Amino acid sequence: MAKKKGKEVLVVASKVREYVKSKKCNTSGEFIGELSNAVYGLIDKAAARAKGNNRKTIQAKDA
Repeated sequence: MAKKKGKEVLVVASKVREYVKSKKCNTSGEFIGELSNAVYGLIDKAAARAKGNNRKTIQAKDA
């Protein structure tokens, strides 16, 4: 899969499409890239929270 805005795609496109199909919906060509961007945002937020708590390890409670 192509990179989105210089970043690698973090989600497995085939698994996402399979799940979306199970919800009786279709997936647009742009959805996977935007979903990956959302994942980057969640990771960035969790990392900032962990660092704010003087930790280097991101934990479930940071999500």
